Amino acid sequence: MRAEPMPRPDLAHPAAEPPRDCPLCPRLVAYRETNRAAHPDWWNGPAPSFGDAGARLAVVGLAPGRMGANRTGRPFTGDFAGVLLFETLLKLGFARGRYEARPDDGLELVDCVITNAVRCAPPGNKPETSEENSCRPFLSERLDRLPNLKVIVTLGDVSRRNVLKALGLKASAGVGGHGSEFQAGPYTVINSYHCSRLNTNTGRLTPAMFEDIFVRARALLGD
Repeated sequence: MRAEPMPRPDLAHPAAEPPRDCPLCPRLVAYRETNRAAHPDWWNGPAPSFGDAGARLAVVGLAPGRMGANRTGRPFTGDFAGVLLFETLLKLGFARGRYEARPDDGLELVDCVITNAVRCAPPGNKPETSEENSCRPFLSERLDRLPNLKVIVTLGDVSRRNVLKALGLKASAGVGGHGSEFQAGPYTVINSYHCSRLNTNTGRLTPAMFEDIFVRARALLGD
């Protein structure tokens, strides 16, 4: 049985969420079909945004992992990066329930939405620039259709650059690096190192460093 994601129905606007068999990026379509043939029980499609349509906080990753959202259908669910992300969101009150690495675990986001700049899993976890460009209209619409949005946390500099472009700004409009913070139109953007196993295993990103990003987001929201 194919895994089903758990996006909130009020997030599923077609301009902000690509169709299940989105044809825009040939390389990603081919990779999706390869995974689908090998694992027909996986989601194997664009990972829909997940969270609260009234969110004031958006967390933007780069792309789904093959064993994460590509398998489960929910952003950051099923791979190592999701453990740190969801544990941090739970600790800071941006989520409730229990994260059990599956889309039916009952976890809910509170005042928060998670999405990706590129919605389909790329080979080697590295989307090409053309794929970022093709998927960017969905990111632009996703951000635009969050009426209460105030703060955006970008996970990695590639995510930061994509968010800036999605907002109609130059990629250089905000500086990179962990903890960098700047205004992008009506939004405050905070950039974090990505919560990948590579970054945490090497000590480049510690749980405390990651938590500080969301403590700052909470402070900016005035809670």
